[in-house]
Amino acid sequence: MNLTEDVLKRIEERYAGLSKGQKRLADYILNHYDKAVYLTASKLGQEASVSESTVVRFAIELGYDGYPELGAALEELVKNRLTSVQRMEVSTGHINHEHVLASVLHADIENLKDTLDEVDEEQFAKAVSMIKQARRVYILGVRSCAALASFLGFYLNFICDDVKLIHTNSVSETFEQVLNVNDQDVFIGISFPRYSKRTSRVMEFARSRGAKCIAITDSELSPLVPLADNALLGRSNMISFADSLVAPLSVINALIVALSLEKQEEIKGSLADLESIWMQYDVYNSDQGTGGSGL
Repeated sequence: MNLTEDVLKRIEERYAGLSKGQKRLADYILNHYDKAVYLTASKLGQEASVSESTVVRFAIELGYDGYPELGAALEELVKNRLTSVQRMEVSTGHINHEHVLASVLHADIENLKDTLDEVDEEQFAKAVSMIKQARRVYILGVRSCAALASFLGFYLNFICDDVKLIHTNSVSETFEQVLNVNDQDVFIGISFPRYSKRTSRVMEFARSRGAKCIAITDSELSPLVPLADNALLGRSNMISFADSLVAPLSVINALIVALSLEKQEEIKGSLADLESIWMQYDVYNSDQGTGGSGL
């Protein structure tokens, strides 16, 4: 089952063969998919004036294993289709307006818990090994994901010999920066809903040149996953028009820590040299002590 296939297209293709009740349900989803994604099977049935069993049969009629799989397809649809304004409208009812800080922090905690529950240690270890052995590491993240790419690139520069953070001023410049990618390199693509076409296309290009590809994304349904040799997943459920990137950043942080442990002896000397340079050129406040985070 290809969950990434547009569920609305699937409904339209099967509409003529649906029962009367199923057509009412189909009409509701076609017109209100942004609301349907948050409803249980029972609640969705109430909204469309059909029974819960009709909802389940409707999901099976569309080719899904059941309502949970239909719900997953709707969730993927919403991630890619909702505009920023729609995202804000949909999320309004899920935030306690009197306790916004607590609501957002609890949502981030849930994202972290879900990420921990779904973590694949084998995939993580494989990513660490790939980066450690690479001649050059390319990193690409655009729009809001640029912050994640920048964070990863900043710290990998202390660990790896050759790291290239790809700048995205234009499509042509993006491809120019990966022109020399080859099978000795690793390409790390970072993308979360709404997924960037540019990141997918550049990863596809890097893969065609033989580079090993790592996707840092939110779901197996992400368009980056089929292009990647392995994927590191971090939950990124939307809180408002802005997505939560707390769990993805934690995954990236774990990647940095794992690599630093793997190459601890190699980077000690470099960091010692840098500390001398920072002190010589007065990079940090001299009165902040030695117990800070450094770097």
